[in-house]
Amino acid sequence: MPRVTAPVPPQPHFPSYYLRPTVAPSVARKVRTADGAQIAAFVYGADGARRESTHPVLFLHGNGEEHGIFGVQINGLVGDGRCAIGVDSRAQGASTRGTAPLTYELMAADALAVLDALDVPRAHVVGFSDGAIEALLMARDYPERVASVLSMGANLSPEGVLAEDDWDMEGTAQQCEAWAAWLERGPEGVDPSIVTPSAKEARATAELMRLMLDEPHIPAASLGAIRCPVTVMTGEFDCIDPAETQRIADAIPGARKVMVPGADHVLPKCAPDDVNRELFSLLRLVESNPCR
Repeated sequence: MPRVTAPVPPQPHFPSYYLRPTVAPSVARKVRTADGAQIAAFVYGADGARRESTHPVLFLHGNGEEHGIFGVQINGLVGDGRCAIGVDSRAQGASTRGTAPLTYELMAADALAVLDALDVPRAHVVGFSDGAIEALLMARDYPERVASVLSMGANLSPEGVLAEDDWDMEGTAQQCEAWAAWLERGPEGVDPSIVTPSAKEARATAELMRLMLDEPHIPAASLGAIRCPVTVMTGEFDCIDPAETQRIADAIPGARKVMVPGADHVLPKCAPDDVNRELFSLLRLVESNPCR
């Protein structure tokens, strides 16, 4: 029998280096959702949550990542005596998939479930890319739970992401699916249990790619319901269409837009000091107006 030609192995999803938190979490637990997903939640600097004038800061990462991408921000908050909460979105990091259809609204609800499980009534929300979409949805749909939003690289529709010559998301999804199917057939001479990525990991990556290709679909006008302070950040060379970022900023009452010169999409990695500056500025704004 002729040997079946193996497909090209898919590369790791967003493998580039970033500085994870250099402080240990005081809490690391999984929160179970109604559809069976287990959402990994991490609390850093828990004593800061007891300061009456402050709310914890919730971090929501981008597609294919985990909460550790916010290491510089978490370190800064803990060093200032504050509380940071990191969430690994479902099917990413240490969280499991569950059975519900994957949507940004579902992952926003997961973040809310984490706050409930940690007995946190209200939090500042920092979101990057997919996490920024979720942060805006939380502020729109659960306004009583969100004290402020720092949004980095959000989009309202798939069309809001500029095409990149070196990244074919549909091609990546198909490559992952072909790899998974090859492993699942049990190719001769190959032990699938020691091959990276596994079939399960490859299919998870394909699903995450298709999420970005198919969603979100957020009417800009719906963001007019957001009432908390919002800072909308973007990089000068962001893959998000500048017009999309402007639509978001224009739709949210009082939102502040910040463009970081020379930066690309991944602001927590390429411009961590700028992110920290805007984050602390937003926190001070809210804390100076406790009646908000």
